[in-house]
Amino acid sequence: MTLPPAGGYAWTTERRRLYANDLGSDVTLVGVTARFNRQKSDQDPATWMPAPTVYCRYIGELVATKHRWGLAVDQAERETLLMYAADCPNAVLNFERASTPAGLLHPADGGVV
Repeated sequence: MTLPPAGGYAWTTERRRLYANDLGSDVTLVGVTARFNRQKSDQDPATWMPAPTVYCRYIGELVATKHRWGLAVDQAERETLLMYAADCPNAVLNFERASTPAGLLHPADGGVV
């Protein structure tokens, strides 16, 4: 997931570091093959989706991570996520807001720590 389009452009260096090393959620950092990582690159769901056998898991983890870190989606990404989510009727999203030290959240994030 690329941070600038999703709202991470306003993050401090420390908050970006915390995001990149987030071990507080099982779905924020998911190990994938180099081939898979190259295929996805910095694309969002509007331009790239994994194989149909795993897209419900993929969009669930993506949306949970976006909620966890207060990241946005653009209109094309939103429409794509909603289209695919319609085929995932049993999906349940569980997430906790990322825990960050005081002062690391940009005011655009609502100042929630």
